[in-house]
Amino acid sequence: MNEPISKIMTTNLITASPEVTLDKIKDIFQSRKIHHLPITKNGHIVGLITTSDLLWLNRPFDEYPKIRAKEVMTTKIAKMSPYDKIGSAADIFLRNWFHAIPIVDDEQMLVGIVTTFDILKYNYSQAYPDDPVNY
Repeated sequence: MNEPISKIMTTNLITASPEVTLDKIKDIFQSRKIHHLPITKNGHIVGLITTSDLLWLNRPFDEYPKIRAKEVMTTKIAKMSPYDKIGSAADIFLRNWFHAIPIVDDEQMLVGIVTTFDILKYNYSQAYPDDPVNY
């Protein structure tokens, strides 16, 4: 847990613009099998939308083409540096009710994302290094 978050973060990111509509976001969640979508502008993270956000929105799917990401995205989000420790991310997850943290560089450019599932995979691989299922 004392290793840098860069060791486990996802760097092959799928992102969307604040102008994209929720029907497109719903399609991204389904087709890419992800639950957290960073919303970026010029490479900087400006928000985050999750599958839970769409559930809590409680709007019919036929309204999704009229709703833009910027209208529903969470803008007050925790961010970490690639050099921050895995244990720090675990602490943030344990103390809060969210499951993804965007990772930004010194210029606040989005370079990765870490999720609770990444922490779980990391801990599992540490405990069972010989398991052929290791991710």
